[in-house]
Amino acid sequence: MVKMFLTKSDQKIVKEGLWDSNPITFRVLGICSALAVTVQLKTALVMCAALTFVVAVSNVIISALRDMIPSKIRIIVQLSVISTLVIVADQFLKAYMYDVSKQLSVFVGLIITNCIVMGRAEGYAMANPPWKSFLDGLGNGLGYSCILILVAVAREILGSGTLLGYPVIPQTFYDHGYINCGIMVLAPGAFFFLGIIIWIQRKISGYTEES
Repeated sequence: MVKMFLTKSDQKIVKEGLWDSNPITFRVLGICSALAVTVQLKTALVMCAALTFVVAVSNVIISALRDMIPSKIRIIVQLSVISTLVIVADQFLKAYMYDVSKQLSVFVGLIITNCIVMGRAEGYAMANPPWKSFLDGLGNGLGYSCILILVAVAREILGSGTLLGYPVIPQTFYDHGYINCGIMVLAPGAFFFLGIIIWIQRKISGYTEES
């Protein structure tokens, strides 16, 4: 149904961030949050929604203002727009999802300095119209989200035996000696699984690093 409303060029913009140039697996950006907030799927989903909102809306605003922004202060303007949207997202979470907001701690605030958001604002929104900039932000946000969700699902199931807080591993497994994989609740576990995802995606796409 989405394809009915998007031209081929629009679909290409979204696909670029979602797969062809995924911000995590190809550009290796946003790794800190990928490690920090993926212990549980619930926190990862909220972080994904917050970042996607910020990167998509900031792209639109910065693109709309790009002809009025003096070159010498463009980074300051970009930071001002992004930080305002991050504050809105953070206050929304504190008002309606306070427990999750506490679990995310400073990481929502750190979206302000996230390389994905700043990179799209500077590298794409400053040179393209609002609609294309929105699609670029949406594609990159969804690409980031897909990776975080995959990592979070694996870490929560293997590390805690739950998914969204509900037990998914039968009690009989524990009765027969099954033990949750403790490393999955630590950053090295996230690094390990993230490395596997990066390898699989690059293998499928045929991507190779330039020498």
